[in-house]
Amino acid sequence: MSSNYLMSVDVGTQSAKVIIFDYDGNILCQGSEPLQKIQVPAPLLAIHPDDDLWDALCLAFEHVMDNYYALGHQPEQIQAMGLCVIRCCRTVVKENGELAYPVIGWMDKRLNTPYQYQPEFKGTRYVSTSSGYITHRLTGQFTDTCANYIGWWPMDDQTLDWSIDPQKWKDCNLTRDMVMDVVKPGEVLGTLRPELAERFRLPAQLPVVATAHDKAVEALGAGSLNDGTVLISLGTYIAALTQGKEYIKDSQDFWPFQASIPHRYIYECWGVRLGMWTVSWFRDQFGAAALAEAEEKNIQIEELLAREASHVAPGSEGLMTLHDWAAPPHAEFRKGAMIGFDSRHTRAHMYRSLLEGIAFTLKNHVDRMNVELGIPTQDLVVSGGGANSDLFMQILADVFGVPARRNQMRGSAAVGCAINAGMAVGAFDNYEDAIEKMVNVDQIFAPNLEHHEFYNALNGGVYQHIQQHLDPLLQKLSPLVD
Repeated sequence: MSSNYLMSVDVGTQSAKVIIFDYDGNILCQGSEPLQKIQVPAPLLAIHPDDDLWDALCLAFEHVMDNYYALGHQPEQIQAMGLCVIRCCRTVVKENGELAYPVIGWMDKRLNTPYQYQPEFKGTRYVSTSSGYITHRLTGQFTDTCANYIGWWPMDDQTLDWSIDPQKWKDCNLTRDMVMDVVKPGEVLGTLRPELAERFRLPAQLPVVATAHDKAVEALGAGSLNDGTVLISLGTYIAALTQGKEYIKDSQDFWPFQASIPHRYIYECWGVRLGMWTVSWFRDQFGAAALAEAEEKNIQIEELLAREASHVAPGSEGLMTLHDWAAPPHAEFRKGAMIGFDSRHTRAHMYRSLLEGIAFTLKNHVDRMNVELGIPTQDLVVSGGGANSDLFMQILADVFGVPARRNQMRGSAAVGCAINAGMAVGAFDNYEDAIEKMVNVDQIFAPNLEHHEFYNALNGGVYQHIQQHLDPLLQKLSPLVD
């Protein structure tokens, strides 16, 4: 085991996590801190309250370093810090690096349009991403990764630098002096501020290393995404993506984004907004009786619900869930739905139906992407806390009809951070070497072909048609209630 370590910083929608790895992908210690609940000051707005991303990260640093020193290690053994922060956010930053307005979250409708100055943005000097803001707090540099600019940004995804096309800047309502400098994934953003090194008991001049947007970092940490391998990232937003070496323009059923390896690309189709949040929502709103039973049996409520749902037949005996708890930008009238109830159905049916609805939605999006790419799905890699569920892993394998793999480290973004950090300080010869050392497979779930055949019939015959029949009604409902 190496005597040197790599630090991974992963700030997501719900928590800030700091993990220290050895060079073989083993976790030495970790610390985390939950974020506050996202505030919704008005319909379709979403902000992270106060300075929540930074405040939670500071506490996560304190937690992980308490654990690190309790194990008897020295600060100089930590060689570099990889930084990954939630994508598709917008920050407005003052001259001194402080926020001029709280971080605008990825579910906010303002991110669907170019930047517009508002009176509450008073004092803004830079318009940036969440990672640009956190980079400055850590290093004092106004620098960001080039690979976290998704949406209305004048970024050239082929040169991995700001565009030289004046029209792109005009379209985004930005000028070059309003944005930060950028570096590529695996390059150094800056070194840790001396006062932070002292506060958190970290090495002086610790390199802070660029990664990419969080889903691309997950893809790197999930292992080699060869042709036909699809990553299912189970988070608040559930994404489905694969990786390639070409920037594909004018795609219809997916988006090409910068990967966490320079000059490689992520191909990502539509996912499920509030995907795993919906599962938590069900647990919290309807799980009081299940919680009491789980405590009596000394197990987690999720395990109890999964055990119950595993005894429900595939298809949940006709109960189907449409996942539009958070409507997509192009159809803001949409809402979630559960249909097909009858007297057979229990909480176990509802729980299984939620998971099957996610799997159907992803399968339909992935199929369209792969038809356009000309590459059929060969296997899945599943990342995120939901990968702990044997039931969900088997449902995904059965719906897609291909093997589904989970790695020992479920949070692949943390591994991807460490890989980028290691590349910056020469810990690995190349990315392939880093993946070989850092990514460790845990278990592969083979599809039940009989279940796959049934799921195909249910999906093609019913599920794929639900939305088109509900849309006209929801278009009438939305103006009455929203």
